[in-house]
Amino acid sequence: MAQQNQPIEIAGCIVKPGERKTIHVDLARLYTNTHLDLDIEVIHGRRAGPTLMVCAAIHGDELNGVEICRQLLKYKSLQRIAGTLIIVPVVNIFGFIQQSRYLPDRRDLNRCFPGSEKGSLASRIAYIFRTQVLTHCTHVLDLHTGAIHRSNMPQIRANLDNPEAKEMADAFGAPVVIDSKLRDGSLRQCADEAGISLILYEAGEALRFDDRAIRGGIRGVLNVIRYLKMLPPLKRPKKVLAPVVANSSAWIRANSDGVFRSVVSVGQRVSKGQPMGIVASPFGSQEEEVIAPNSGIIIGRNNIPVVNEGDALYHLARFESSSLAAEKQVGRITEEIEAHQWPEDVDLKYQ
Repeated sequence: MAQQNQPIEIAGCIVKPGERKTIHVDLARLYTNTHLDLDIEVIHGRRAGPTLMVCAAIHGDELNGVEICRQLLKYKSLQRIAGTLIIVPVVNIFGFIQQSRYLPDRRDLNRCFPGSEKGSLASRIAYIFRTQVLTHCTHVLDLHTGAIHRSNMPQIRANLDNPEAKEMADAFGAPVVIDSKLRDGSLRQCADEAGISLILYEAGEALRFDDRAIRGGIRGVLNVIRYLKMLPPLKRPKKVLAPVVANSSAWIRANSDGVFRSVVSVGQRVSKGQPMGIVASPFGSQEEEVIAPNSGIIIGRNNIPVVNEGDALYHLARFESSSLAAEKQVGRITEEIEAHQWPEDVDLKYQ
């Protein structure tokens, strides 16, 4: 017989087994004296199990994750989960309101963990989020997009030295998994030091919705929920295609100023020495080719045509296996995401 869940207390609010509750945590105030809340949706199952948090918009202009959370909350079967699901659609409410990656003090919230009760605004918010929410979790899915004017293909970033994080990454079902080391001050590092397994989903571009990124994100979150046995497996499960694991990645940068024209796209394989685009003077015939320094797959690309010397143009992932085999596997998984059929109890409009 399954062990029964116990009540959970988050931010001073008690959630009983079998209960679903929205919790509002007072983060701060605008200079107009307007309160800003951190909204947390808690679905607390009757049966014991893991506590998974799905959070988005730690960078306030990264919107695909917000939509993934919104649509996920409409999934009716979540009422039958084992364990606890915590969904935080917007972590950085300041940035979300201002359509900005940053907080008003120009700090990146994802470089301010574990935070401080008496530090900067960013540090205080990180402290509240860590102590009021993160400490209750056993697993975390952190949803991101590329930065402004940059597109990322759907990918998981995780510290693959952590066996649990690696299994979560495999279960998610993104086309590419990048073995990404921990960054100082990040939520990922903070969770890792607390013994909480976290994987990060990157897809799309800031301030834009990307349907493929959103569909892949919802599908991936549900895959992880089933992997953690918070929901039973599908009656007719399909064979999960193994993601392609990149052993390293690097940005290719502009060597000169000018206008940027690309001839390759996100998800495409390139070979060492292959021309990828040009950077040209807007006032004459001077052109400089952008050449692939290694073979690999493009997992991110700059979208703005006007560039300065040193600007990032392409994010190129490298693989131990051949890039041709990797490209074919990426293509198969992408097609599977596009063809994904939602269960009948998913009440989604405009899928």
